[in-house]
Amino acid sequence: MHVTATPAPKSSISLEIELPPERLDRAIRDATQRLSRRTRVAGFRPGKAPRHILERVLGPGVILDEAVDHLVQDAYREALVEQAILPLTNADVEIVQAEEGKPLVFKANVQVRPEATLGDYRNFNFRPEIETIDDAKVDKVVDELRDQNATLAAVEDRGAAEGDYAIIGFEGTIDGEPFEGGSSERLPLVIGQERVLPGFQEHLTGQKVDEVREFDMTFPDGEEVDEQLRGKHAHFRVTLKELREKILPPADDEFAQSVGDYKALDALRADVRLRLERNAIDRARHEFSDRIIDYAVSNATIDVPDILVDQEVEVMHDEFRVSLSRQGIGEAEYLKATGQTEADLHTEFRPRAEQRTKVLLVLSKLAEAEGVVVSDAAVEAEVDRARARYEDQKTVRYFESERGRSFIRSTLRRTQVVEKLVDEWLAAHPEHPALPHLEDMESAVDASSAAAAASIGATDPGAIPGFDDVADTTSGGEPGEPTASNAQAATTAR
Repeated sequence: MHVTATPAPKSSISLEIELPPERLDRAIRDATQRLSRRTRVAGFRPGKAPRHILERVLGPGVILDEAVDHLVQDAYREALVEQAILPLTNADVEIVQAEEGKPLVFKANVQVRPEATLGDYRNFNFRPEIETIDDAKVDKVVDELRDQNATLAAVEDRGAAEGDYAIIGFEGTIDGEPFEGGSSERLPLVIGQERVLPGFQEHLTGQKVDEVREFDMTFPDGEEVDEQLRGKHAHFRVTLKELREKILPPADDEFAQSVGDYKALDALRADVRLRLERNAIDRARHEFSDRIIDYAVSNATIDVPDILVDQEVEVMHDEFRVSLSRQGIGEAEYLKATGQTEADLHTEFRPRAEQRTKVLLVLSKLAEAEGVVVSDAAVEAEVDRARARYEDQKTVRYFESERGRSFIRSTLRRTQVVEKLVDEWLAAHPEHPALPHLEDMESAVDASSAAAAASIGATDPGAIPGFDDVADTTSGGEPGEPTASNAQAATTAR
């Protein structure tokens, strides 16, 4: 067997494989025996029908096709071993020559894990930036606490003003006729927040309880308006039925005592300042980490294969579904409201998915370069957290699997290598304020990303260490079995 391996775009390798004629002849004999055993031919016992009789029953070329199919699979696997290639997914195969008495020649294009070439990732010219916490920022938090503890009181001596809570009844008509959704007996709203038609609430400013106002408006042409109403002129008759204003408690010692274990307002303000300063330090560390990552990725050279981007799109899609469900919104409902399709979402996700994949791969290479090793104990601790965190047994089984443990290990490696670079920079710049980790950080594995990876059985792009892992990602149980289709691309390698 003669194998020629040539690098191809998008982190793939083009293999041209040539097999001698005698190997094809042997494959044809084997194919004849297999088909003869499986095919009932009148006058012959199973396995005894000769080739020309089988071809008369099954059709010309069937035996050759069967022989070529098996031989290509066997030769492809041998070529992977010979060339030490670890495929990310099944190969695209093109038969160049398949004639009896001649060498069998075929090409296979296989995507492999991209090799990131690191550039500079240490000599950056930026520093951590810690937000300054002043009295105005403390005042803002205290005011937010006051707002959360506000009460509503009836308004009797004035008209409606911005921020008031109102209940209205209204009737809307177009050309003197009511229209669907154009009336309500009791609609709650906040004056100034455009919950109804844009500009509608402006007509309510100054209106008093039981007062009736009438006005005309034109529906805008935007997609937020029902198609049948766009550009239509409507007449509204609005009655203000109830009006309440928000009363904030005074910022005094009594208020401080009501919101926590504080003896005085000064104690509350001191605690707010301390929390803001801690959050500012934590945010500065995270933002500094992000900038280091961006710097390393921008200086690295990497050709990301489509297979990994496709999978990251699927992960992002699943994260999006979870986000919608937390808001009580179904995906079908969202797509209908926005006029989008799944394909539109994937197009929207793709640039970020490609960048996320680059980040994953470069950080894995960084971890390798920095010699970061994650212990089995740390991985098992994350598996235990997954058992406690997730009720879905499919998700738990994923993290208990070798693929899930590989995902955890790579995630921890990436986190640790970035923290290592941050700590080393801080050690080299002792004049800079410390940026300690938050003590309450339970896990370095993000829950939403982890659950999304589990939902599609993903393998981390930076965690494809050996042939056995690759074999586990293929549909047929064989490493990188060739096929004419890459339909499984989104589930084979992350």
